[in-house]
This record gives sequence, C-alpha cells and structure tokens, in this order.
Amino acid sequence: MPHYEPPDDLLADRVILITGAADGIGRALALSCAKHGATTILLDKNVANLESLYDEIESSGFVQAALYPMDLEGATVDNCDELSITIEREFGQLDGLVHNAAVMGNITPMQLYNTEAWSRILQVNLNAPFLINQTCLPLLNKSEDARILFVSDGCGKQGSAYWGAYGVSKAGLENMMQILADELESEKCIRVNSIDPGKVRTAMRAFAYPGEDPGTVPGSEKIMAGFLFLLGPDSKEFTGRSFLAEDFMPFRE
Repeated sequence: MPHYEPPDDLLADRVILITGAADGIGRALALSCAKHGATTILLDKNVANLESLYDEIESSGFVQAALYPMDLEGATVDNCDELSITIEREFGQLDGLVHNAAVMGNITPMQLYNTEAWSRILQVNLNAPFLINQTCLPLLNKSEDARILFVSDGCGKQGSAYWGAYGVSKAGLENMMQILADELESEKCIRVNSIDPGKVRTAMRAFAYPGEDPGTVPGSEKIMAGFLFLLGPDSKEFTGRSFLAEDFMPFRE
C-alpha cells in the first residue's frame, strides 16, 4: 500500500462514531476526522478528557463534535440501544464506526491471571464492540458508503506469552471483523476492516514497555493516514482485510 495523502474534504458530510476517543489513538483520530470534514461522535468514560477534546476541535474551526460519555465496562444491550437511538435522533445517519477503546491489564501468565480482570478486559475489548455492532448496523445500512474499522494489534494475529485477555480479545476482534465482512459482503455500502497501529507513543504502550524510550516511538498523529483511508471513499474496494498503519506512512519511524 503506497503512502496515502487524504484530501481535505475526505470525510465531508460523514458521521463517525469513535470509541475510546478521549486519549491516545482515539483522540488523534477524532481530530483527524474532524479536520477532514467529519462530524465525530466521541465515546469514552473520561468526561474531562472528552470535554477537552471537544474544545480543541471547536477552537480549531473543525466540524462540531458530539460527546457521548459511556463506560464500556458496564455497557449493556439497553445502553447500546440508547446509543443508536440517540445517534439516529440527533444525526439521522451513521457512516463510520471505529472500535478503538481497549484496556490491557497486567502482562501475566495464564495460570496466574486474575479472573475478574479477564472478564473485565473481554467485556471492554470484545463484548462491547459486538453489542455496539448489533445496535448500530441498521443505521450503517442506511448509509450510502459506511465503514466499520477495528483497531487491531500484532498479538491478536500471533499469540505470545503473557498477553492474556488482551491478546485473546484482539484475536477475537480480528475474527469478528472477518465474520462481519463475510456476512455483509452483499451489502455493498458497508466495508469492514482492521488496522494495526504498530508502535505508537501511548499510555498503553508505556505501560506494556516501561523501559522503552518514548522518543523513539511515533506519536498517534503520525499514523492517521491509514485510518483516514479506511474510513473514506478511497477504500471502497477493500473489506475483510487487516492493514498495518505503517504501510500508509511516508517513511518508517
């Protein structure tokens, strides 16, 4: 995949829901989508950071965003139904859904893994995306050109020791993406893909690799080209595919 330069109006008139929008990759993606014309719905449990992001989008002169405070750890079918009802009432459409929210937990051997932590991580990383997909698919089906994008991870493609529930959840997301893409293949308006951000300077990576020099890792804003490509009309030929963010970058960092 060659380096991608998104046009300024790439996402004009599109409504895009981003989970885990308050920090890291989600925050950078919200700013990038808004910059390229999208109305962003910002979902996260961190209200203070959501409000800060909203203010940044507003002060930058981008399309006004909408905040949706929600803790995916406790998300129920009713909560997700209310989410889709609110989106339809306020916007009348949904053109993009990005499953970015995730928690990692401790890097621990399976034998010693805390069972409560296991359930919590699978709820946020895997069960909540399933529930949101179910309730939002009717809205996405109304769009002329919709996208579902899962934020992946290398440990979801190849299992490694100690990654526990996080690794299992990311493997599940990859499989969910493939199943959805296959099921929706006849629905030409919806494309479903995943993207692996790779090494990115986030709080989650700092937790996983405490000895790493953060100055050697690119910031979230550096990897946005691939995300924008997969959310915009230029990716209409792709569905059921796993991508690497670095393949869209002008150079490898």
